[in-house]
Amino acid sequence: MSAPTRPLSIKEQLADIPGTYVFTKERARLGLRLNLFFSSLLKAENRAEFLRDEEKYLDKFPLTAEQRRCVRERDWTGMLKLGANIYHMSKLGGTDQRTFQYLAGCMAGMSQEDYRKMMLQGGRPLAGNRSKSEQGKEK
Repeated sequence: MSAPTRPLSIKEQLADIPGTYVFTKERARLGLRLNLFFSSLLKAENRAEFLRDEEKYLDKFPLTAEQRRCVRERDWTGMLKLGANIYHMSKLGGTDQRTFQYLAGCMAGMSQEDYRKMMLQGGRPLAGNRSKSEQGKEK
């Protein structure tokens, strides 16, 4: 006889969503300075300064080495893992003249056009995308 399973906590449920990094209070704390950097890009003069010399502009923000790497390499998924809020992060995408759809495609591992087509067809299928524990079990 197997032991009864307990219900997953909210934190465990959020961690079980495949390919998603839910913006929790822990992630908000982790990414505070990163999100302050993104928000600074709301001002045209800051965007221009950043584009002139990214490294020098990033020096204004006490980012971790990994956060800086993600910004430099435009590792969009990496930024999410390190506490970026997608709406703040989109300011960097806009600075690069990239659409939100482009960012979503990058994070989904596909081109902007493929991402657009998928969304127009109703988005990702539910099978295999609801829970990491379900992956590979559904037909």
